[in-house]
Amino acid sequence: MRKALFVLVLGFVFPTGTSAGGPPNILWISAEDISPHFGSYRDPYAITPNLDALAQQGVRYSNVYTTAGVCAPCRSGIITGMYQNSIGTHHMRCDATLPGWLKPFPMYFREAGYYCTNNTKTDYQFDKPSPREIWDDTSATAHWKNRKQGQPFFAIFNFTGCHESGIESKEKYDEVTKDLTAGQRQDPTAFKNLPPYYPDTPVVREDWKRNYELITAMDTWAGNLIAELKESGEWENTLVMFWSDHGVGLPRAKRWLYDSGTHIPLIIRFPESLRSFSSHGPGQVNDRLVNSVDFAPTMLQLSGLSVPDYMQGESFVRGDRERAFVYGARDRMDERYDIIRAVRNRRFRYIRNFEPLKPYYQYMNTPEKGATMQEIRKAEKAGNLNEAMSLFSARRKPVEELYDLKNDPHEINNLAGDPAQEEVLAELRAALTEWQMKVGDLGLMPESEILRREKAAGSAFGILHGDRDQGALIANLTTTATKASGGAGFVSDLLEGLGHADATVRYWSATGLGNLADEVKEAVGVHAALSHALKDESPAVVIASARALCRMDRTAEGLPALEKHLTGDNKWARLEAIVVLDELDEVARPSLAAMQSALIDPSNKYVVRAANKAVNDLLGTDNQVP
Repeated sequence: MRKALFVLVLGFVFPTGTSAGGPPNILWISAEDISPHFGSYRDPYAITPNLDALAQQGVRYSNVYTTAGVCAPCRSGIITGMYQNSIGTHHMRCDATLPGWLKPFPMYFREAGYYCTNNTKTDYQFDKPSPREIWDDTSATAHWKNRKQGQPFFAIFNFTGCHESGIESKEKYDEVTKDLTAGQRQDPTAFKNLPPYYPDTPVVREDWKRNYELITAMDTWAGNLIAELKESGEWENTLVMFWSDHGVGLPRAKRWLYDSGTHIPLIIRFPESLRSFSSHGPGQVNDRLVNSVDFAPTMLQLSGLSVPDYMQGESFVRGDRERAFVYGARDRMDERYDIIRAVRNRRFRYIRNFEPLKPYYQYMNTPEKGATMQEIRKAEKAGNLNEAMSLFSARRKPVEELYDLKNDPHEINNLAGDPAQEEVLAELRAALTEWQMKVGDLGLMPESEILRREKAAGSAFGILHGDRDQGALIANLTTTATKASGGAGFVSDLLEGLGHADATVRYWSATGLGNLADEVKEAVGVHAALSHALKDESPAVVIASARALCRMDRTAEGLPALEKHLTGDNKWARLEAIVVLDELDEVARPSLAAMQSALIDPSNKYVVRAANKAVNDLLGTDNQVP
């Protein structure tokens, strides 16, 4: 990728058929934390008349998937048209530096004369350009009505009432749904669509009820926005697009890469001037694969603006070319790291767990507050888990997962070991690796290492896409990260990797040896190589090597190295160190005092959260969230 590719010719090139009134207006209606629980998506419990009517007047897209199962990483990809794990916005609540040439796509609209407003959520995971540089107005009062007379607009309205906090908090739920009528309320005992991996209890059913009623409240809000357009006379020249940033805000959905976390509703009503761009007419269903990074290039194309060559998304209107795959990535969720990647075609989803020794349900401050998560924890303690529930309460994850969505919509029957699916598995495995190589998967780089390199590289993206060709490093990083959970057959490669020139390869080599601790702890050269790695200049390499040594019963070497990085200058190394200590459980007991000291960390609340959990586990006390 070269900067010479980033030149745009701005100015309107109106689509064929654009009305005499000028370029089309665009209204985005977005919601948080909801799956396609709509009548137009054939959900029998949905009460969504306004958006169902929009689907009748527009096109309903049935195969749309977000690039992450959580808001901020996904929204950073939407606003840039680039995958979050390529530009460094992949960790939840991070602050990446973007390359200077990368403009959030509304800036192109503004340069072309559009009035651009955002009401009001951002969550882009970068500071520059700032929201005020991206938008003409980004506030609770931002509205397309404030534009100059005759000026085209691109406006977003974001409904935050469906957020997981609306399910978790009775006060917020009551406020959001206060105007619902009795006929818009749900009977929690009537649901027959509870996922099989949830306990079927009144508490869980109440959460499911709240989800539906919050969506109904959102539908009324969306209907008011549509009515404003019609009343103003702008309806016939406005493209209206409704979408959600990821799936329902409940466990094993939000933050996850299954359909429950990434399959979203998308409805687009094309005005007459843009009908030629859609292969489907009003009321029809388009089943082509769409990734959320595709939104930006699609909007630019519809408005007659050039699409920058650097964008990794693909326009999904006009043209015969369609995606064969959609992709997703999960990285740090608040205080917990878990590197997971996914690729899906129309029928199958493949998931690669790069850290399989971690449980599915790592303890995280925010989701643990939810009632459904608490019901899952109760069932775990009571030993009252059905087969589907047990899968996701397991202490470890399989390295690979493969699901047939046609026959297994809840993704509970892992086909990765099925000989009949070897061809599908190989195809999707190869597609995932190819994608990681193509975009330069920065999520495979430890966060502490990104912090060390970002400034010198000029941006997070520049770390793997600098002025010199980084293809060899991307290949080595991707290959070694894969080998780290590939089994004992890669021990010699991992030992060799400990001597690699790049710290990220050394990190994954040490991580892989730690994963194989029981198999290799007596192998010739392993102990000596890991001991030497404790002197590495990279905190991530030291932490991974110390973890490996501790897992090989060499705590006298490993624990002091972990304790040292609890107090270092690199805030993400501190988090990486406390996470490892917490995962070591009783093995880390000699470091209890050091972990207690980590309960005070003014610059990184996530260190405090992870330390709090680790300390309370060792003391046998209830976890009190700080």
